[in-house]
Amino acid sequence: MNFSGKYQVQTQENYEAFMKAVGMPDDIIQKGKDVKGVSEIVQNGKHFKFIITAGSKVIQNEFTLGEECEMEFMTGEKIKAVVQQEGDNKLVTTFKGIKSVTEFSGDTVTSVSLHSQLGGPSTWGWVGRWVVGGQGRREEQ
Repeated sequence: MNFSGKYQVQTQENYEAFMKAVGMPDDIIQKGKDVKGVSEIVQNGKHFKFIITAGSKVIQNEFTLGEECEMEFMTGEKIKAVVQQEGDNKLVTTFKGIKSVTEFSGDTVTSVSLHSQLGGPSTWGWVGRWVVGGQGRREEQ
């Protein structure tokens, strides 16, 4: 499966608690909680470029499956991470005690991040849809 496309957040759960627990400042959490961010993915074989836009904040990360890379975390911190592909439709990232599983199915993407060392709500999940010119339909590539 080719993961390339633009995906816009439709719903999310536990955003505020998770962001607070990973060290995001309260003012940034409040600004971002209602933003319907867009993730653009460009895949070339095992190499990926992710461009995440949430309001005025843009984070761009590149990685090759199975290789350690440096990524910008949502707090602005640079982190070491490894992204693996599981099956045909899942990308799994591990970093700083967090495991993030992103699953693609048709025009829907579901992402769940689990932090093994947080107290309180330790997961943040969101569901997005593939978008092009306002259309919510993804054709297999």
